[in-house]
Amino acid sequence: MSWTQPRPDTSLTLINDLQLDKNAPIIDVGGGESRLVDYLLQEGFTDITVLDISQTAIDRAKARLGPLSDRVTWIVSNVLEFIPERPYTLWHDRATFHFLTEKQDIEKYVGIVEKCVIEGEVILGTFSTAGPARCSGLPVKQYDFDSIQEVFGQSFRLTRSLRVDHITPFNTTQNFIFSNFRKVIQ
Repeated sequence: MSWTQPRPDTSLTLINDLQLDKNAPIIDVGGGESRLVDYLLQEGFTDITVLDISQTAIDRAKARLGPLSDRVTWIVSNVLEFIPERPYTLWHDRATFHFLTEKQDIEKYVGIVEKCVIEGEVILGTFSTAGPARCSGLPVKQYDFDSIQEVFGQSFRLTRSLRVDHITPFNTTQNFIFSNFRKVIQ
């Protein structure tokens, strides 16, 4: 899993810069074995949901967290089949969205985010145009700041973006862009 990080510094910085209420509902999409949930709990966030397609990844995260895992809502689902039962103040996705390469899947994902984030923020980490064309044997869609804004610009305004080189556990470099969007209230 080349996307794993011991400490997800970029995501944590972007989240902390939002100065969210500690009770704000947060969803981490594709967050199965990510350690983001660990750090969010340490920082006092109380309403965290982790969504991942892999029951195994979620089970490993629960085991790692031990009793703290009871403070998290865990959802096993393909994000494209996810039916949100509530709104979230923050939708976080580092390294799931770029696996959607078909236009209809991208549009469906954006529609789910639009329904889920009524008033709030979206943080996306995706492979940049300088990043790999494949990851874990799967094709990915690469983005630059203009193309990611084009995808989400109907309902969200890009408020921050940055490039980040991620060093994988295999000591290779993958270039990401991180984008922070705010829901446009109409």
